[in-house]
Amino acid sequence: MKVLIVLTSHSELGDTGKKTGFWVEEFAAPYYVLADAGVELTIASPKGGQPPIDPKSEAADAQTAATKRFDADEELKTKLAQTLKLSEVTEADYDAVFYPGGHGPLWDLAVDEHSIALIQEFYNEQKPVAFVCHAPAALVNVKAANGEPLVKGKEVTGFSNTEEDAVQLSAVVPFLLEDELKSLGALYSKGADWGSFVKRDGRLITGQNPGSSEEAAKVLLAVLEEKK
Repeated sequence: MKVLIVLTSHSELGDTGKKTGFWVEEFAAPYYVLADAGVELTIASPKGGQPPIDPKSEAADAQTAATKRFDADEELKTKLAQTLKLSEVTEADYDAVFYPGGHGPLWDLAVDEHSIALIQEFYNEQKPVAFVCHAPAALVNVKAANGEPLVKGKEVTGFSNTEEDAVQLSAVVPFLLEDELKSLGALYSKGADWGSFVKRDGRLITGQNPGSSEEAAKVLLAVLEEKK
């Protein structure tokens, strides 16, 4: 099985002068869940090359077994530094796609035409698409075959308003993910702040926050096994 992982290329946290990017746990935990199951993984990003890492995700209080494994994994770090450009990848080469979060996707993947087209192609070809934390932002401009928002009428989750408030970025982000998903007609729900909470609606898989990363990958793996 082959899975594409799509990371953000956006590094600026609004006009705060601070940095953002992807959240290490949301990349590392799913990567190892899938890799340890024998899945062949390819990493892409809008700009290609080294995607920006959110510095807060490297702080001591954000470390997990997966991030510690990543820190010692020079081979994966080298692979990460050489991500493909999204414009160079094609849906036909993969069985599924996984989008880790971090705040970056709110700015670039939400509006990236290659990402939007790619998600639509995966979904239309009956292939699973998975997103965690802020990565469901990549869905906000994705359309279903009938022209309506893909998330309309579907059970989804994503980084909640209360979690955004807790990290004090509600006034910084371009939109609140929970509100945006609801406005598109999604059937949004959430679990406890920072706890693991994953929703599956057919081949659409979404996880609420960093703590949901591993479970989201396990659900994706289960869906892929179903398709065998």
